[in-house]
Amino acid sequence: QVQLVESGGGLVQAGGSLRLSCAASGRTFSSYTMNWFRRAPGKEREFVAGLSWSGGSTDYADSVKGRFTISRDNAKNTVNLQMNNLKPEDTAVYYCAATRDVGVRRHWVSAMNYWGQGTQVTVSS
Repeated sequence: QVQLVESGGGLVQAGGSLRLSCAASGRTFSSYTMNWFRRAPGKEREFVAGLSWSGGSTDYADSVKGRFTISRDNAKNTVNLQMNNLKPEDTAVYYCAATRDVGVRRHWVSAMNYWGQGTQVTVSS
């Protein structure tokens, strides 16, 4: 059974940092594009950051550029999201997701093949 399990969420003050981790099991994701999405209360799920299978190509939503960093360790089958200088508007449930797509759809919600259950991040002002 394929599983993506997120961890590392929590409550932090504005300006603080959190590191999210996504552990994959059930198969090897070394050839998958790995992504982080988030869903804030009352909003649609949105793309946050994505990473190619080799780790050589990264993409970020404009709202998190310069503050968030995505990385992966294929040997450990994990993907991480380092979040610095957090803002109250970053409050959301964060999801790890994987897709076999490597083209223009690689960061689309509809293109994801696997999803984690999500981890809550709350940033207080």
